[in-house]
Amino acid sequence: MEESSVINRREMLNKLSLGTGLIALSSTAYGANLNLGQEKKLGVALVGLGNYSNLMLGPALQETRYCKLTSIVTGTPSKAEEWAKRYNIPKKNIYNYKSFDSIIDNKDIDIVYIVLPNFLHAEFTIRAAQAGKHVICEKPMAMNEAECIAMIEACDKAKRKLSIGYRLHFEAYHNEIKRLHNERAFGSVNFIESSFGFSMADPTTWRLDKDKGGGGAIMDLGIYVVNGIRNLLKEDPIAVTAQATTARKDLFKGIHETITWQMEFPSRVVTNCTTTYSSYIDRLYISAEKGWMQLNPSYNAGGPKGETSNGPINFPAVKHQQILQIDDFAQCILNNSKSSVSGEEGLKDIKIISSIIRAAEIGEKVKIVL
Repeated sequence: MEESSVINRREMLNKLSLGTGLIALSSTAYGANLNLGQEKKLGVALVGLGNYSNLMLGPALQETRYCKLTSIVTGTPSKAEEWAKRYNIPKKNIYNYKSFDSIIDNKDIDIVYIVLPNFLHAEFTIRAAQAGKHVICEKPMAMNEAECIAMIEACDKAKRKLSIGYRLHFEAYHNEIKRLHNERAFGSVNFIESSFGFSMADPTTWRLDKDKGGGGAIMDLGIYVVNGIRNLLKEDPIAVTAQATTARKDLFKGIHETITWQMEFPSRVVTNCTTTYSSYIDRLYISAEKGWMQLNPSYNAGGPKGETSNGPINFPAVKHQQILQIDDFAQCILNNSKSSVSGEEGLKDIKIISSIIRAAEIGEKVKIVL
């Protein structure tokens, strides 16, 4: 997105992991804001003003009940000017990536929402925590397990809360499918098929750069499938087998174009999943003893459509799924409770994805240790 203006990531992460980051957090400098009543909204700073912020998060933050957009962080002056006019953001609340750490002095900011390319998630989560702010980080949480752990530890040390942007945990159709499963409306679930993919043919995008995206479609889209099934079943896989194919080797360098994988669960549910950058697919299908349930589409931000063997599932259309997600995190801060989509949740998905990639590359079943 806007990584050209960001300071050297590796150098910064090394400093932060050694405990010599730019900011030394004072536990009292920010404590007064923790006593906010619900009549006063928590301030949110969006870090990165790409399409997701522009089309989803910015508008959603105009409708949230417990928080509001008060600050932006961007490396593009023209975007800063446009957003300032659109959302009435004062100049003192506009930052670039080098001035970001000075948010420690800004009491208009309670939450920092990281919406940057994957390779910058760890750095800016750690910097935000050290600046005394709570953090929502978009998924995938980070590039690898070590970065996830560093993010969790930084937020714990700073006594700040960390949440990952799993908007579908708060979405009506996904919660209805989960309710039907929990109540065994169709008996025991035996098999799940789920896939998410779209065509990605732009060789300049950071998503196709392994050093910036972390692994292609499995990181970008496969994470929805992994987390969607885990959220439905409320259990974690114990083993995985996987197969990878790449037809366009000129475009997909160092990453897999398509991965299909099978997860095994303690309940003996078997899943067959696919993620791809070659074609559009988006569905979650659950086969049970006495019927079936499905969301098709399931994962994209346009909203799911639901159906069961008994008939359609219908809920009122929701323009921005992120409203409930963000408000839930605000309530976690106000009530001093842990987010249901915490850093530990994000870490589990990264461990599972790493196991999927390994299984595909060695051609053998891989046990998953979480």
